[in-house]
Amino acid sequence: HSSPPPHHPHRRRPPGFLARNRSERVIVNIAGLKYETQLGTINQFPDTLLGDPQKRMRYFDPLRNEYFFDRNRPSFDGILYFYQSGGKIRRPVNVSIDIFADEIRFYQLGAEAMERFREEEGFIKEEEKPLPKQEFQRQLWLLFEYPESSSPARGIAIVSVLVIVISIIIFCLETLPEFRDERYNLVGPNGTHISSIHMSLTDPFFVIETTCVVWFTLELLMRFFACPSKSVFSRDIMNIIDVVAIFPYFITLGTELAEQQSNGQQAMSLAILRVIRLVRVFRIFKLSRHSKGLQILGQTLKASMRELGLLIFFLFIGVILFSSAVYFAEADEPSSFFSSIPDAFWWAVVTMTTVGYGDMRPVTMGGKIVGSLCAIAGVLTIALPVPVIVSNFNYFYHRETDNADQGSLNDDDSAEGSSSEEMRKSRTSLGKAGALENSDGINNGAGANLKQCIILFTLYVSMPS
Repeated sequence: HSSPPPHHPHRRRPPGFLARNRSERVIVNIAGLKYETQLGTINQFPDTLLGDPQKRMRYFDPLRNEYFFDRNRPSFDGILYFYQSGGKIRRPVNVSIDIFADEIRFYQLGAEAMERFREEEGFIKEEEKPLPKQEFQRQLWLLFEYPESSSPARGIAIVSVLVIVISIIIFCLETLPEFRDERYNLVGPNGTHISSIHMSLTDPFFVIETTCVVWFTLELLMRFFACPSKSVFSRDIMNIIDVVAIFPYFITLGTELAEQQSNGQQAMSLAILRVIRLVRVFRIFKLSRHSKGLQILGQTLKASMRELGLLIFFLFIGVILFSSAVYFAEADEPSSFFSSIPDAFWWAVVTMTTVGYGDMRPVTMGGKIVGSLCAIAGVLTIALPVPVIVSNFNYFYHRETDNADQGSLNDDDSAEGSSSEEMRKSRTSLGKAGALENSDGINNGAGANLKQCIILFTLYVSMPS
């Protein structure tokens, strides 16, 4: 008679899972704690450790008719729920994130399950970065947009930060009395405005400012030329800030040149020109492109707009109430600081925010009582929404710091995938070697056949009738 084919299905199944139907129960022992489930439950995911007969075979104990894993016991509640729920991931509350992530990798639940687990835990999902199609534009975009892409890109980012800091320092220093530019206040003998265009163009502050603006403009044009989408680039708030940070220079320069052409006649209102020059302070927001802290602050304010609106609304109500109350409480006092209700708005805002400049204060007993109530109400008003804002900040801060952990998880997943592939190849090689050894044992009458018979007999005795 002929022997059964080498790939007979009953010979490839592990001894404890010889199931005739999907309702047959199996026992999984996790470090001494036994779990019992149906075979069809774990067979829903054949690519996992428990769902693949070949993978789980090495953990089978034929004497106890169970599968033994020396792993974390509380974590297996979440692993078993993955099979029972059809693929949902829920981490037990008494298990830490890193331990449960290790269990997901050990039981080989897959990259999709790990991704869902990260999303549930609030990890930052790494967005796909669009890149230009042309090679030159791609390299230029990486050079100016992603400092982590290469060493030259990191060097350009450092230079950009230094130029921003120098520009802000110059903006502050030129307002000192020793360096203040008084060219707009020069008046001739006949009362006409005297232009000092030649002096201002050679001023060291103007030279440094020109150098900084040249760098900002070059950087903006390079990024605009190399960006993947011109429309998306134009709508980005950071790019709008870049434009707003450099256009005051060109307006000021155009004004100076226009004054030179008109023989010293003022080309623009001095107040408007000062406002335009003040816009240069927005350059400090350019640092947020290179600062994670400023990005976290921006995300916190964006997520806390509702709470900030409540805070302003509460303050508005309190200012109206207490400014009216303190005005009428001191209406008959000749030395009162409050001549009207709008005049008391400033005092109410300062008192409710617990600043207390002291420039305006109540002097009567009734006014002092109103002032005390105003201060107490201000503390309570600020205390209500502020914890929510702080909670949002903590959330974004920890999510940003956990991003590094997510990167390590990605690296571990890649390593796990390589290790799994190597293990699969090793098991395949060992299986082939075992088949050859068994063939030799059958032909030569060695003890391999006897060992298999003992295992099968033990299994037959331990199985229920």
